[in-house]
Amino acid sequence: MLKVQVISPEKVLFEGDATSVVAPAFDGELGILTGHAPMITALGTGTLRVEGGAGNQRFNIAGGFLQVVDDQVRVVTEQATAV
Repeated sequence: MLKVQVISPEKVLFEGDATSVVAPAFDGELGILTGHAPMITALGTGTLRVEGGAGNQRFNIAGGFLQVVDDQVRVVTEQATAV
């Protein structure tokens, strides 16, 4: 199980468990599952999907970065709204 945080300048939009995350990286979509290698990437504009755990969550995001370390996914975005 992944531990996921979605953070915007205004507030923490989501904090919880997920089975997968699909994010709009600057050069295309990026999928993350349990056991993913550590990484950090810049985000583009699009829909962030957090699936499993407490249900499916979707956010429209623009810019920021995504970090994966030890099954923890942190999305820090410049702009985000829940869909």
